[in-house]
Amino acid sequence: MNKIFGNPDRSLVAKLIIAIGVLMVIVSFIFWYAILQKQQQDIRSIAVKYGDSFLAFIKQSTHYSMLTLDSAKTQEAVEHLSSPDVIKEVNIYDHGGTIHFSSSEERISSTVVKTSLACTACHEDPEKSSALLNERMRWNVTKDPQGVSSLSLVSVIENEKDCYTARCHVHPQNQKIIGFIKADFSLGLLDVALHKQKEALSLYVAIFVIIVSLFVGFIIYTMITRPIRVLIAGMEKIAGGDLDHSVPITSGDEMGVLARSFNAMIKDLKEARDQREKWTQTLEEEVARKTEEIRKTHTSLVQTEKLASLGRMAAGVAHEINNPLTGVITFAHLLRDRFPDKSQEVDDLNVIIEQSERCSKIISNLLTFARATPSEKGSCDINEVLSRTVFMLKNQEKFHHIKFDVDMDEAQFIVFGDASQFQQIFLNMFINAADAMEKRGKITVATRRVKEKGKDFVEIEFSDEGCGIKEEDMSKLFEPFFTTKPIGKGTGLGLSVSHGIVKHFGGTLKVESTVGKGTSFFVRLPLSETHQ
Repeated sequence: MNKIFGNPDRSLVAKLIIAIGVLMVIVSFIFWYAILQKQQQDIRSIAVKYGDSFLAFIKQSTHYSMLTLDSAKTQEAVEHLSSPDVIKEVNIYDHGGTIHFSSSEERISSTVVKTSLACTACHEDPEKSSALLNERMRWNVTKDPQGVSSLSLVSVIENEKDCYTARCHVHPQNQKIIGFIKADFSLGLLDVALHKQKEALSLYVAIFVIIVSLFVGFIIYTMITRPIRVLIAGMEKIAGGDLDHSVPITSGDEMGVLARSFNAMIKDLKEARDQREKWTQTLEEEVARKTEEIRKTHTSLVQTEKLASLGRMAAGVAHEINNPLTGVITFAHLLRDRFPDKSQEVDDLNVIIEQSERCSKIISNLLTFARATPSEKGSCDINEVLSRTVFMLKNQEKFHHIKFDVDMDEAQFIVFGDASQFQQIFLNMFINAADAMEKRGKITVATRRVKEKGKDFVEIEFSDEGCGIKEEDMSKLFEPFFTTKPIGKGTGLGLSVSHGIVKHFGGTLKVESTVGKGTSFFVRLPLSETHQ
């Protein structure tokens, strides 16, 4: 308990108990005050009711003596009906306020106090005006200096038929009220009873507040304080490293939900710790695997460098071959001039010149592709670059048994970029298609205009009849050094480089493949704005 109320600013339970206690005190006080007011009103209502009965009895007792103008009997009846302990004073007075009969003989023939209920019951301001109230006041309660309550009650004496028809009376028939009766009753006994009721009710309310407070405190301790302490103890054990501990709260309320969430968190922490330990145990295996991947990557880079060196050597060889071919073509032209036109020798020399020029053109295209020159961006015709690439490949041994089905749109597709890089993309597509068909089959090439997101593109389609690509390999197709070819047949850089070039120029490279039927690559490049 000292822990709870020792520092209430840091205790949720203390704040809750204090708040509930204050609320109970306020509500109990309101309830206590409302009951006392209701009892007081009920007691006054009863007193007024009995006071009215008493005034009616006085009227009845003095009725005959007033008709007979027997003042002595009327005064005697008024005196006998008064009681010093209960009925303090009885006065009968007329409209002018003159007292004709009174339980106190010294008050006879005197005038009532204008500020008393005798006048204020009917008049708005008896001292200044004779104006009447809209609704007459019949009674009021006052207290004397000793604190004893008194009830003053006024009743009218109406001008009945017996009054205005009697010889002895001079009241005209149209005068409705001929006088008033005022009685003052002592409420001392009722004050004592009300005081006892107040003390008893205060005691009952205090007992009620104490019992309810103890009960509420017990409930708060059982349902909130104890579960919170269990949770705190569990947190301390978890902080100490005991992840096998669980909070033993199984209720279905919010505390139970909190305990289950806490136990679930402990379970997740334990699984995370076990997983971390497992990762620690397998770290060496992961390091070994990554080391092997690095070794393979290094091997691929060495192979790539070897192929690059081979390409440079092949370019040098082609350059050396190109010089003798130039001599062959030159001397063939000179030799052809020595023979007459349309002779067999001229026809043979034309074949030599044609085939030599073809070889020279193939070598020239190879040198152009292999030459390491800076990227020269500009406008280039895709159909022209594609035609030049197809021509360069048709005479290579790898494509001798492959048929090219070329369907290029007659429109001129001008794009902004580097023609040599586009040729590199196309060449890679053809080589991959030939490898997939094992150097036999048909490669279909087509160009067309397409529109995507309101922008014009040229789409180049490369389709083969090869083995296709497996579904699990599709997501890794454009990763560097990924290849499905046997060792020594590919580096895994062709598609990655092609994808990077296409993306650099604002295009896209997509693939569709069916295992056993073939693969189609779609290269989309944005058309130059002047040719859209």
